[in-house]
Amino acid sequence: MQNSWLRIIVHVDMDAFFAAVEQLLHPEWQGKPVIVGADPQAGKGRGVVSAASYEARKFGVHSAMPISQAYRLCPQGIYVLPHGDVYGHYSQQVFAVLETISPLIEAISIDEAFLDMTGSAHLYKTVEEIGQKIKTEIKSKTSLTASVGIAPSKSVAKIASDFLKPDGLMIVYPDKVQEFLDPLPVTRLWGIGKQTSMQLQQLGIKTVLQLRQYPQKILVDKFGKWGEHIYRMARGWDDRSVTTEDQAKSVSNEVTFEEDLNDVEFLRRTIFALAEKVGGRLRRSKIQGRTVHLKVRFSDFKTHTRSHTLKDATFLTQEIFEVAKQLFLEFLPLESYVRLLGVGVSQLENESGSQLSIWDLDNQKKMKMEKVMDQIQDKFGKSIIRHAEALDSKPRKTARDKS
Repeated sequence: MQNSWLRIIVHVDMDAFFAAVEQLLHPEWQGKPVIVGADPQAGKGRGVVSAASYEARKFGVHSAMPISQAYRLCPQGIYVLPHGDVYGHYSQQVFAVLETISPLIEAISIDEAFLDMTGSAHLYKTVEEIGQKIKTEIKSKTSLTASVGIAPSKSVAKIASDFLKPDGLMIVYPDKVQEFLDPLPVTRLWGIGKQTSMQLQQLGIKTVLQLRQYPQKILVDKFGKWGEHIYRMARGWDDRSVTTEDQAKSVSNEVTFEEDLNDVEFLRRTIFALAEKVGGRLRRSKIQGRTVHLKVRFSDFKTHTRSHTLKDATFLTQEIFEVAKQLFLEFLPLESYVRLLGVGVSQLENESGSQLSIWDLDNQKKMKMEKVMDQIQDKFGKSIIRHAEALDSKPRKTARDKS
């Protein structure tokens, strides 16, 4: 079975996790529209939906929707404030199950993970058996359902898990990847958010097939390195590995706000400030990395991480920021107020490990400029010279700045 698969990547996504846990704890809510988020009445309609049961989704309610709009669509719904500690307990049970399936697990959020089954495939007769085993064990241990996608890459597996929700199992075989992707809207591709999709529509690109037929050069000219990324995603080319916590040696900085924020421009500047710190630490340590990570924690403590791997390693602030910014765009419109932001770089190597980006003339100039700035900041303090992007980027009321 594994002979036809170079890699077997599994994406597990719990179904309407927060709402499903609430329904599990309140059997009388089964089959009824349950909406987790702000109180639409006591909060005077402020706040957003964190999760909606599938019964609520039939009324058009979905996560990230203003709670006032959800109430207009579904006034008969059961509105519940988030219980982060309870969801965390069930999340631990889910991940305990996954650890019995494969040692290679990458947690994406409290209710979502990748598994690499390539080395464990011989334990199963078919790929379908792997998916069924995961779903059955989660249901047995937690009474909750999960949707599972299996494919040769992370990006395609993630799309597949969403394809037959809820309680679905979708397998995309290696020779069927393009057939699976081509009819899909470009918004299904990992990394294409609202803004990118609008720009693609201006080019007449609505489906993956149309994107795949577009010249790579034009995409790169318009979107920079992100153009190369979406060019690859349209072809299912994704060699990113499943990274466990032990493997994820990285340089990172994060900041927790005293007051939860939804000012997108302010958050973008914060991301730049974090990228500036990470880049400076990399340069001072004479190391660079290929994978940029963004961490976002919302007011309900639901935490998401996103990552993108560059062709060449970098320690340049601007390059780190550009990737982190694109990852941030995936979260727009914001589903809730933001409590924490983090930026990190992994897949580290010595400064001399990547010839192409180091010896590229433009990058060489940028590298010298960054190092000069580092030296000035080290001698006179960080406030003496800053990137323009980072001006006024200090959070108004920053509680804790962690490394």
